[in-house]
Amino acid sequence: MFGLLKWVGVTVLGVLMFVSSSWAQIFKLRQPPLKEKPAVVLAAFGTSTKAQVTFDFFEKQVREALPGYEIRWAFTSDIIRTKMNKIYRQKGLHKRLLSLQEVLASLEAEGYRRVVVQPLHIFPGLEYKEVLEICAQFPGLRILVGEPLFLRWEYVLEVMEVLSREFLSPSEGVNVLSAHGTDVTSDGANITYLGLDWILRNRYPNVVLATVEGIPDAESVLAQVKKYPAPKVRFVPLMFVAGDHVMNDIFGEEDSWRAEVEKAGKKADCVTATLEGKTYYKGLGLYPEINELFIKSIKRMLKLVEIF
Repeated sequence: MFGLLKWVGVTVLGVLMFVSSSWAQIFKLRQPPLKEKPAVVLAAFGTSTKAQVTFDFFEKQVREALPGYEIRWAFTSDIIRTKMNKIYRQKGLHKRLLSLQEVLASLEAEGYRRVVVQPLHIFPGLEYKEVLEICAQFPGLRILVGEPLFLRWEYVLEVMEVLSREFLSPSEGVNVLSAHGTDVTSDGANITYLGLDWILRNRYPNVVLATVEGIPDAESVLAQVKKYPAPKVRFVPLMFVAGDHVMNDIFGEEDSWRAEVEKAGKKADCVTATLEGKTYYKGLGLYPEINELFIKSIKRMLKLVEIF
C-alpha cells in the first residue's frame, strides 16, 4: 500500500512539473525579448489642421539624426486625439493618435525597458509638468524626459538669433512674436514669458511678445504696435506648430490680431514656409536649426539612459 501511494505521489509530482514546465515555456514564448536599445517618444500637444506637416518634417530630421532607434509619437491633447481619431474612422484609415500613457504601455509590453520622452513644448509650463507626472507612473520603465525648448536661457537666445532672420527692420515695421501663454498665474512658465519680454525690449527695438492667453497680453501689446511709426506688422509664431491659434486667433480674417492692426491702417503678414509646393504658417518645428536643439536634448538623454 505504501509503495502504491509513493508511486502515485511521484507520478502526480511528475505531471505537475511537466505542466508547470509547459506553461512556463508557453509564457516565455508569449513574452517578447527585451530590447537592447531604448525607444524615443516624441510628445506633442497635437493639431487637427494642415500644420500636421510640421510633425512629419520634424520626424524626418529626428530619424536622420538617430538611425536605428524606435521612434514613436504621443499626443497629449484629449480633444485633438478624439477629433482626429473620429476623422480617421470615418475615412476608413487604419491610423490612430495615441496618448502618452498608451504609447508607454505599448513599449513596455513590447519588451522595452528604457525610454526617452522628448516633449515638444516651447515653454516649461503645466503641460511639461503633466508629461513628467505621466512618466513617473511607469515603474517598469526607466524613463528620462528631455527638456522643453526654453528651459535654458542659452536656448532662448539661440532661437531668437534664428528668428531674427525673419524680422522686419525698424524702418519697415514691428515684429510680433506670437506665443500661446498661460492663464494660470502660478504657472512657472510665466517667468520665461516675462524674461523673454525683457530680452526683446533690451535687444530688439522693434520686436514685441504677445500671448493668446496670459502675459504679455495681446490687447496691451497690439495697442503699442498700432502706434509704431512704420507701416508694416509681421507676426512670427512662437509655437512648435503654427496651427489653429495662428490660423484663427492671430492671423484669421476676422476677430484676430491681424484684423486689429489692419483696422489701424497697418499692412500685416505672417512668416511662412513652403514644403513640396505648399505654403504653411511657419511654426518653430519648421526651422531645422531649432529642431536641432530638441534633437540635442534627445541625444543627451539617450546617453544617460543607456548607461544603466
